[in-house]
Amino acid sequence: MSPTKRLSPRKLQILALVAEGKTDRHIAILLGIGESTVKAYLHEVYTLLRVQNRAAAVYWYCHYLGLTAPIKE
Repeated sequence: MSPTKRLSPRKLQILALVAEGKTDRHIAILLGIGESTVKAYLHEVYTLLRVQNRAAAVYWYCHYLGLTAPIKE
């Protein structure tokens, strides 16, 4: 199953806010959830996308939106 099908709408929402440059704290405030909940969601996102960090997740999200070319290995 592709990562896009495994990411829930909430996980995509959080990833979009990360891509906008929001901090975990700011995302928590905007969504009315705890900062630890945001961190847990992001950990799940990283796992599902098989990325190691925030920057790689944002790159994946931009590619998902068609804003970047895929990485050539």
